[in-house]
Amino acid sequence: MISLAEKHALVLLALIAAALVFGNGTHFLLFRLLRRRQTETQRKQLGVGRHLTGPARAVLLAASAEIILPLIPGVSATLLGQIEQVVRIALILAAGWLGVGGVSVLQAMLLRRFDLTAADNLRARRAHTQMEFFRRIMIAIVLSLDGGLLLWNLHNHDLWKYGTGLLASAGLASLMLAAAAKSTASNLLAGLQIALSEPIRMDDVVIVEGEWGRIEEITSTYVVVRIWDQRRLIVPLSYFIENPFQNWTRHTSDLMGTAFLYVDYGIPVEPLREELKRIVAETPLWDGRVCGLQVTNLSEHTMELRCLVSSPGSGENFDLRCLVREKMIAFIRDHYPWALPTLRVQAMTESTAQKKQ
Repeated sequence: MISLAEKHALVLLALIAAALVFGNGTHFLLFRLLRRRQTETQRKQLGVGRHLTGPARAVLLAASAEIILPLIPGVSATLLGQIEQVVRIALILAAGWLGVGGVSVLQAMLLRRFDLTAADNLRARRAHTQMEFFRRIMIAIVLSLDGGLLLWNLHNHDLWKYGTGLLASAGLASLMLAAAAKSTASNLLAGLQIALSEPIRMDDVVIVEGEWGRIEEITSTYVVVRIWDQRRLIVPLSYFIENPFQNWTRHTSDLMGTAFLYVDYGIPVEPLREELKRIVAETPLWDGRVCGLQVTNLSEHTMELRCLVSSPGSGENFDLRCLVREKMIAFIRDHYPWALPTLRVQAMTESTAQKKQ
């Protein structure tokens, strides 16, 4: 004969198995339907599997456990209440985890139409910058709500009394920490100002502390600038509010650049101007807007020529300026070799020197 305790144990095992089957089965069906409705590219863009798979399974398993708890036989009311509270806490934590993942998926869904790799990506950079800031705010709200639900679920009067006293004594501590948290608070306010006034955006080309780079990441307290040689410059958010800096893509990514040549006075300028037009016309680095060559300065030895060219982006403009220097120097070397900068030394004979004296 099977004893009553053994029957209770078998029922408990059956209920646990049923909860596992129900939770995992529901999870499998939901995500299978999602995979059918989305292509592989969409799944990678939205990150549903990365952000929602784990928390959704945890929520379903915790909910299944919540359902089977009243059906467990042979458990005292006190013990059952404690178990229910633990399961409910796990459910609240899993729901908060799911909410954080849902915010990330929502952000990816809203930004799917804004491609940062496009040539004219002003709207995309604006959208990515604002959505990154608001995503962090939404995550903070979700975590705050989850923490509130967690405290509300703790039916312990002693804990509530302790928490009340702790909150009351926190006033003095907050005053002491106010000075220390001044920089953090200023960075948070600067982040809000940056999201609204947009002095910088994601993927903007900037010059910060003499370094050329792109805005790679904007957090709630600092900005990561990816330098051209793959270094990372970490700058506080307040820096971009309190200090001047260069933003090369504030409105458009179009840019003009110069290449200077130093040649002899006797060289004709017009052939050089025609050669510059021919050089830029043959390369996709030129956007067709600006191409000019002018005499911009004269020194006692050379004449300064400025080649002014335009490109659709800063990277293309740098390459175009290098190309113009190489091609123009080669043209001068092949057609006007005497016009390259030289140092003239005049030798005087002894008789010539005596005559001048």
